[in-house]
Amino acid sequence: MADPVGDIIGDYRAFAAQQNDRLLARGIDIRPYPLSHLAVRVPEWDQYAHVRNLLERHAVANRENVWNGRPISLIVPAEPLEVLDGKVVPLIELIPPVHQRVYKMGLEHLGVVVGDTFDAFVGAHKPVLTGQQFQGPSSTPDPVYILFEDFTHVKFYRLSLRASVELDAGPFDGGFHHVDDWVPQRLVTATGPNPLPR
Repeated sequence: MADPVGDIIGDYRAFAAQQNDRLLARGIDIRPYPLSHLAVRVPEWDQYAHVRNLLERHAVANRENVWNGRPISLIVPAEPLEVLDGKVVPLIELIPPVHQRVYKMGLEHLGVVVGDTFDAFVGAHKPVLTGQQFQGPSSTPDPVYILFEDFTHVKFYRLSLRASVELDAGPFDGGFHHVDDWVPQRLVTATGPNPLPR
């Protein structure tokens, strides 16, 4: 069976199954919860633009915006991706470089919506959670996450990523909206200015 999105981003079904198994080993069953999104990271700006264009061929919308100093695409597939025996992934988050620390390139995290049980979920699973990601004043609330040994994550949200963005910036409309005036910047680190990888 043809899977053009899988051909672009990799075996997302196996990735979701792997993350699910890792969660079960830590006492977390995500079967009751809807999924928010899959995140894919790429190492170079040129590759980001290429992958974004390929994914848009199989999508109905992309809301691209600048976050943390670089564009990020929120791509709505024409057909939601099916994982874990029938769960659907309604959004792909495509992330280019750079960031503050090491991240896994390719399929990098799975987002899970725990809804109004968020506070109870955090309280119950605090011993196995790695931390909380602070995403700015509009985050409702900031997601908690588990970081695995291969630098992939599972993130847990009260609201889906799409719902959080829509709460702040209005509903997604059809079509593809890109950040047109952004150019790759030099990265300044403790060792001095470095060119953005290309």
